[in-house]
Amino acid sequence: MKIALQAINELQRSGLIRLQAIGGAIGATFYLEPISTFDLDIFVIFEDAPLILSLTPIYDFLKSRGHRPEGDAVMIGDWPVQFLPAESPLLREAVEEARESDYEEIPIRVMTPEHLMAIALKTGRAKDFARLASFVESGVADATRFDSILARHQLTSNWILFKSRYLALQ
Repeated sequence: MKIALQAINELQRSGLIRLQAIGGAIGATFYLEPISTFDLDIFVIFEDAPLILSLTPIYDFLKSRGHRPEGDAVMIGDWPVQFLPAESPLLREAVEEARESDYEEIPIRVMTPEHLMAIALKTGRAKDFARLASFVESGVADATRFDSILARHQLTSNWILFKSRYLALQ
C-alpha cells in the first residue's frame, strides 16, 4: 500500500487533485480490526468539476509512471486504487474534515470514524451495515459528532431504523 499512497501524494503535488481522503474498508481499518477488501478507495474533491467528470488525466499521469488501469481502478504496486469523486455533500464534508495521519511515514488523510459510519449508513449494503455495527461495538466514534453529521445529512431516520433492526438485541 505504501507505493499506492506515495503515488496519490504525487498526484496531489502535481495539482491534478486538490483534496483527497481514504474511505471505504481501508479507511475503516485505521479505526477497526482489519477488514477483507480488494481495493483502496480514494475520495477526491474536484474543484469546478464538469457535469461529466473524466478521470483520464489521473489515469494518464499514473500510467506515465508505470501504473496500469485495471477495470474501474488503477493498479499501483499491488493495490487496485479507485478514485471516486466526493460528489455528495456528505462525501465532500468527509474529505474536507478527514484526519491527517501517516502510514509508514507517508502523510495520508483518512475520513473520520463518524463520517465513515454515516457513509456506510447511507450506502446501505449488507457489508456497510456490518462495518457500521463494528464501529458501534468498538466505541471509537464520538456519538455527539455522529448525531450532528446524521442530522446535517438527513440520516437520522436511517439510523433509528438501523438501530432497531441490528442493534436491538445488544
